[in-house]
Amino acid sequence: MVPHLTTALKGPLLDLERRFLTEQPSIERWFRTQWLEHTVPFYASVDLRNSGFKLAPVDTNLFPGGFNNLNPDFLPLCIHAAQSAIEKICPEARGVLLIPENHTRNQFYLQNVLMLKRVLQQSGLNVRVGSLLPEITQATDIALADGSTLTLEPILRKGNRLSIGDFDPCVVLLNNDLSAGVPELLRGLEQNVLPPLQGGWTTRRKSKHFAAYDHVAQDFAALLDIDPWLVNPYFDVCGEVDFHARTGEDCLAAKVDVVLQKMRAKYAEYGVKDAPFVIVKADAGTYGMGIMTVKDASEVRDLNRKQRNKMAVVKEGMQVSDVLIQEGVYTFEQINEAVAEPVVYMVDHFVVGGFYRVHTGRGTDENLNAPGMHFVPLAFESSCTLPNPHSAPDDTPNRFYAYGVVARLALLAASIELEELTA
Repeated sequence: MVPHLTTALKGPLLDLERRFLTEQPSIERWFRTQWLEHTVPFYASVDLRNSGFKLAPVDTNLFPGGFNNLNPDFLPLCIHAAQSAIEKICPEARGVLLIPENHTRNQFYLQNVLMLKRVLQQSGLNVRVGSLLPEITQATDIALADGSTLTLEPILRKGNRLSIGDFDPCVVLLNNDLSAGVPELLRGLEQNVLPPLQGGWTTRRKSKHFAAYDHVAQDFAALLDIDPWLVNPYFDVCGEVDFHARTGEDCLAAKVDVVLQKMRAKYAEYGVKDAPFVIVKADAGTYGMGIMTVKDASEVRDLNRKQRNKMAVVKEGMQVSDVLIQEGVYTFEQINEAVAEPVVYMVDHFVVGGFYRVHTGRGTDENLNAPGMHFVPLAFESSCTLPNPHSAPDDTPNRFYAYGVVARLALLAASIELEELTA
């Protein structure tokens, strides 16, 4: 179930939070039936935005890289969730080969890899970390800033199985989003590969995820008798863009205008005084690259060279041609007067914690996944309990329960998305 968490944050009370609390038995039963029908990803993280009138996901990551940002109190819940996931996938699993991103200098990311390794080890598994980097030809120790050491080892392929020396794992767990493509080393394996290769950015598209989320949100809204827009951002996609050649600007501007017009109608319906905005971002890719905030369609017609260069290429040099136009959701959340947004982590179908992404140099209508951000863990009040129906809806455990509900909606959408990709 969703843990109680403590947070110093306060904001406008959502009627939505009240509804989640009163309908909690129905919500949990609905989720149970969904998990019987769909195969949940091994893990995921969801970026949420809470505007006070709306609570919605804006990104879902199938290769989460921030386990080091979780409060250590989350560890028991992570371990139990990992055990549950492994038991369903490979009950007799003894060994896991963990394959990370090709970073050897990003200390924060490597600490994430080490934390993930520890979670798996304490779940009762033997774990080795295998690198896709060609220069890793023997076991290589990397010293981390906290004094610990992470060992990267070269991966061997024998037939359709991967191994490290005489270590023959049952499961290959990717913490690498395959932005650079799927290496031949990983193709056609008989071992369980999690998440499936189709979940990498070589094939995955954000627009497909949010199309799946749209169906999930519609069903969930019908269950609670609410407007699905309260948990669902509008979006559109333009597949004709070349930022360097300055082609596709008319398509992009037209789609921006459509989303903004739909938002203006909803803002008028709910009496929202803020100016609507959209986030324009690459339809594939991560790390907060290739993203811009737009409040008028004219803004995407005459981008300067710096803006076009920023939008044209994302992680691993991927060229951007397909662009997602997503309804922007303001965030009222602040920590020490800096703008913040909650990021919720899940293993199997369990919420195992999260943190606030905080940025002192960004506004309430901007992407916070950018250089200069830092993270503030959400802390447990107790290890794993139900929300408190006797407390106010904006009491901290109850607010986080609402975050956990919407994050699980995005997780369910990711389940459906992966089923369609692997069909």
